[in-house]
Amino acid sequence: MTSTAIPTVASDSPSPSTLRRLSGLLRIGMGLLLFASIATQITDQLWNDAFVATEYFGYFTIQSSLMNVVVLLVGGSLALRRPLDPQLLTGVRMSVLTYAVVTGVVYNALLRNVVSDGFIGVGWPNEVLHVWAPIFLTLDWILSPGRPALAWKRFGYTLIYPVLWVVYALLRGTLTGFYTYPFLDPAQPGGATAVALYVLGIAAFISGLAAAAIATSRFRPRVLATEPAA
Repeated sequence: MTSTAIPTVASDSPSPSTLRRLSGLLRIGMGLLLFASIATQITDQLWNDAFVATEYFGYFTIQSSLMNVVVLLVGGSLALRRPLDPQLLTGVRMSVLTYAVVTGVVYNALLRNVVSDGFIGVGWPNEVLHVWAPIFLTLDWILSPGRPALAWKRFGYTLIYPVLWVVYALLRGTLTGFYTYPFLDPAQPGGATAVALYVLGIAAFISGLAAAAIATSRFRPRVLATEPAA
């Protein structure tokens, strides 16, 4: 059986281009902004005696945003020094990209107009987490140089974290009565069937995003050095 080579763009220099360095600085900037958004929310809730760590850090948005902080800072630092992202980092980038996009879509489609019966804090961190970060990560994936082509076997890894999180969120809700998002609560209209449909729909959406991200990397790889898809 022969393998099909994925076209790459060879680099004549081991140094990153000016555009790649710029993308690295932008990644670091967005990573710091994400971190500042989370820190602001925590500080605001602490100041108003409304911070519950087990609840705050149980949200998919917060967990995936913390992942993105690490990925953006690491990816940005590497972009300043290397012309090509490692395959492992690119695979993780692809996964956290899908989490950020689905977070943005779900929030703006289902949760933005839900009236909270709890503490309502500073507004701008929510916009960063649910709007600006997903937009930035999508553009960074499509436009930034130094992204190698991903193999399709990376697809399955994307669903590991969301599946584990859903199991955790449902188990926690069953035991404590606290559901991080209203659509996970079986007491809502539609009951457990509605919850299952929401979960399956979001899983399908994440799968579609992952497939699109991998296809984009293979169809138009933003590569500055030759490295096979692994």
